[in-house]
Amino acid sequence: MILLHIAVFLAGWTGIFGRIISLGGLPLVWYRSMVALAALAAVLALSRRLHRVGAASILRIAFCGALLGIHWVAFFASIKASNVSVGVACIATSCFFTAIFDPLLNRHRLSWKDFFISFIAIAGILLIFTLDIRYRLGIALGLLSAAVYSLFSIFNVRVSASTGQDSATMLLYELVGCVAFLALCMPFYVRLNPGLPAFPPRQDLLALILLGSVFTIIPFLLQIHALRHLKPFTVNVTYNLEPVYSIIFAALIFGETREVGLSFWAGLTLIVISVALQSHRQLS
Repeated sequence: MILLHIAVFLAGWTGIFGRIISLGGLPLVWYRSMVALAALAAVLALSRRLHRVGAASILRIAFCGALLGIHWVAFFASIKASNVSVGVACIATSCFFTAIFDPLLNRHRLSWKDFFISFIAIAGILLIFTLDIRYRLGIALGLLSAAVYSLFSIFNVRVSASTGQDSATMLLYELVGCVAFLALCMPFYVRLNPGLPAFPPRQDLLALILLGSVFTIIPFLLQIHALRHLKPFTVNVTYNLEPVYSIIFAALIFGETREVGLSFWAGLTLIVISVALQSHRQLS
C-alpha cells in the first residue's frame, strides 16, 4: 500500500504537466509515451532485464497499452478543454466504473460495499469541485478517461496473470502498444486539427522528458506491481487521492484557489475516508 501511495503522489503532478505543455492531448501522449518507452527500454537493457515476449502475449499486452493511451489522451484533452481541477476531479469516478465493470467482465456478484465506498468518493469529488456547465466537454472527456482507466486496470490484471510477465516488461510492451496505436491515430488528428501543432516546440521538450520518464515510468511500475497484489477497485479508490494532490499543486502553481475552501476540506475528508475504508477491507 505504501508503494501505491507513492505512485499516486507522483501521478498527482501529471495534470500540472498537462497544463504546462502546449501540445494537444493526442500528440502530447504520443511523445510522452515515446520518451517513456525509450527510457524504460534503456533501463531494462542496462540492468539486463530486457526480455523477449511471445507474439500472442505481446498482442494482449499491447491491447492494454492501447487502453492506456486512450485514457491518457482523454485525460489531457479534458484538462485542455477545462482546467487541471476538472480533469483530475473526474478521474476519481474510476472507482464507480470499476464497481460496475469488474463484476460484469469477471462474472462475479456486484459488491454493494464497493458501491457504497465509490459513492463516498464521488460525493467528495462533488464537494471539491462544483460542476460548471461551462466545462461540459472537459467533464465528458474526464469521465471517458476514468471509464477507460477502470477497463485498463481490470484487463491489466487478466493479462498479467495469463502472461506471467513482470511489472517492468508489462509496462514496456504496453508502451509499445500505446505508441503504435497513437501513431495510427496521428494522421487523423492532423487532418482534423490542421491549425494545431503536431510537433513539440522547444519550450515543451524538458517538460515532456520529465513527464515521460520520472512521472510516468515510476508511478506506473508501482501501480502495475500493486495490481498484482490488490484488487483493481482498491487501486482505483486509492487513486482518488490523485486529484487532491493535483488540485493542491494547481492552487499553488497556477493560482487555482477557487476550489480550496470549506467544501475542499470536506471533500478531501470523504476521499480519505473512502481510501481508508477500502484499505481496511484489503488488510482485514
